[in-house]
Amino acid sequence: QVQLVESGGGLVQAGGSLSLSCAASGRTFSTDTMSWFRQAPGKEREFVGGIKWSSSTTYADSVKGRFTISRDNAKNTVYLQMNSLKSEDTAVYYCAARSGSRLYEDIKKYDYWGQGTQVTVSS
Repeated sequence: QVQLVESGGGLVQAGGSLSLSCAASGRTFSTDTMSWFRQAPGKEREFVGGIKWSSSTTYADSVKGRFTISRDNAKNTVYLQMNSLKSEDTAVYYCAARSGSRLYEDIKKYDYWGQGTQVTVSS
């Protein structure tokens, strides 16, 4: 059974930092593309950033320069380091995985999803 489990969410003040983890199990994700998405109340789920197996990354403009994605293939884990957090970063954050090396911002391209973790930034 394939599972993605996010952790590390919580409450943080604006300007602060938070680190999320996504642990994968049930298959080897080392050659997969892993991405982070987020969904705020009343809004559609949106792409935050992603990382290819080669560790090449892509970020949404809204988080570029503030968020960093990394992966540890030996641990089947991907990370999202979030700095200089803003109130508009408040959302449920989801980890997603897809087979192959292409990195898409389209949620429909992803095969596996975690359950999400809440991030709340207070202003």
